Amino acid sequence: MKITIGQIVEKKKVFDMQSVVDYARLTGDYNPVHFDDIYASKTIFKKPIVHGPLILTMVTTMFANELPGPGSVYLSHDVKYFYPVYYNDEITARLEVIEINNKNHIFIKTTCFNQLGKIILDGIARLKIY
Repeated sequence: MKITIGQIVEKKKVFDMQSVVDYARLTGDYNPVHFDDIYASKTIFKKPIVHGPLILTMVTTMFANELPGPGSVYLSHDVKYFYPVYYNDEITARLEVIEINNKNHIFIKTTCFNQLGKIILDGIARLKIY
């Protein structure tokens, strides 16, 4: 597939409690802000939230499978989180190619937003294409 500046792909996903449980089992991150209603109610979030890096897996999976796709290598990523993701939120991940340099490095703007249109994650990733 030829990759061009301005190319965009999007994907949607819902993160439910089982997604959070599976992520915790895999990583060992059992922070009560993700599981405990009472604990979470005393935080700025007011209820349990989805792990931020779990949301980021949408983006990295899209790197591997869609843009730039198989054979690409994820080199770096400057990511900022703006809003929490709660159980059963529908998240849209959007990738946009913003630069391709002569070293076969591709720079992709990564944005995730929820069903209300709020940007929850924004960043720039650098990948190597082979």
